[in-house]
Amino acid sequence: MLAEQVRQSQLSNDLANASTPGYKPDMAEQQSFGSLLLANTSTGQAVGTINTGVRIDKVVTDTSPSTLNQTGQPLDFGISGAGYFAVRTGSGISYTRDGQFQSNNQSQLVDAQGNLVLGQNGQPITVSTKGTVPGSALGVFNVPNVTKQGANNFSGASTGKASGVVHQGELENSGVDPVQTMTDMIASLRAYQAGQSALQSIDQTMQEDATSVGSIAGG
Repeated sequence: MLAEQVRQSQLSNDLANASTPGYKPDMAEQQSFGSLLLANTSTGQAVGTINTGVRIDKVVTDTSPSTLNQTGQPLDFGISGAGYFAVRTGSGISYTRDGQFQSNNQSQLVDAQGNLVLGQNGQPITVSTKGTVPGSALGVFNVPNVTKQGANNFSGASTGKASGVVHQGELENSGVDPVQTMTDMIASLRAYQAGQSALQSIDQTMQEDATSVGSIAGG
């Protein structure tokens, strides 16, 4: 039940970001605790095994590129293929696939949080007086083994230029499949309810046993 609670939270977050550009969904990998061998406490004879449940082993992010959607906005950018945009945050360099950028009051390209978008050499990018930036001005960085940071950003160490190509006036779609995510949420909820029903049955059985023992002792 605890594992399904974690999975429900992860699926809910994915579903909430089904329309977030460049969002990458998570997958919760479960691992069994193993089986417990039951034995007769008097004779030691083996009775059988009981499964001791599962736990969340790790949460893995699916970083596969998604399709691009044309927006026609001059400061929207999407990467076709591998790679990430780089932004300079207060805690260092972060990476993102979300290319929904804008211009600050200094005519510099920034993300929705106001972080500077960087070129391939790590320099800020200037927005022209016409409010445009050529796609070639944006850096595309190869960042293996990224880790989610929040705000649709990732942390990691860049190993140089990636092979992806920047497209102006386009945004990458979210990697979330709403229908599949809803299906997974229903399956997870049913698994949670099955565990809940099992606990209620065990609790009822223990109450009945306690009542029976009390009646025998009273008689």
